[in-house]
Amino acid sequence: MSKTVRPYQDSDATKKEQVASMFNNISGTYDFLNHFLSLGIDMIWRKIAIKELLNDKPALILDVATGTGDLAFEAIKTLDPEKVIGVDISDGMLSIARDKIKKRNMHEKFEVRLGDSEKLLFDNDSFDAVTVAFGVRNFENLEKGLIDMLRVLKPGGKVVILEFSKPKVFPVKQAYNFYFKYVTPSIGRIFSKDSSAYTYLPESVASFPDGENFNMLMQKVGYQNTKFRALTFGICSIYTGIK
Repeated sequence: MSKTVRPYQDSDATKKEQVASMFNNISGTYDFLNHFLSLGIDMIWRKIAIKELLNDKPALILDVATGTGDLAFEAIKTLDPEKVIGVDISDGMLSIARDKIKKRNMHEKFEVRLGDSEKLLFDNDSFDAVTVAFGVRNFENLEKGLIDMLRVLKPGGKVVILEFSKPKVFPVKQAYNFYFKYVTPSIGRIFSKDSSAYTYLPESVASFPDGENFNMLMQKVGYQNTKFRALTFGICSIYTGIK
């Protein structure tokens, strides 16, 4: 497994504590920078990821590392489930999600809770589907997080994971590396009060076991029929598995 990358290398806090603090710090500008830095493509990626569940018609969905709720809102729009429950370790991000829920009058459809993705406070076999967008690389213990998501899935339920990956084709690989290493941190410093967050981003992506390595990890912890596919020249990937 790759070395543990943390937002604040000079801090003695755990990765989990640091990630929560980081997202609390950047929550106010998170949505803007997400869409700005990806040129809006992140919204398209979420739409594609949620469509993986169209044939499954899940009634109850757990959105892990829900953040400000963008993936959950996309799930509600596309799938019309009975309910989505979102969990996240950052109350700052959840505060933004709660504001969105209020503005869109979606209290009955979407509920958010402060929670640890590696210690989900739900019974076994609770959810028809579990989704995660750009969250698994922030887990302190990736394997433990995957196992707990599997635990709360109902038999036959599906997990859909959207995460950054590393392009391998010239010249996309070179352009991507330059953008992530130099452009992203520079823009992050301008718009965010926590510049470390946008230095951590490329480091966390670089250390993440993407592609077939992540697919094999999903199989190792017990997911069946695992699949993955690259989006936008390999900048992002969707991973799916069944319980």
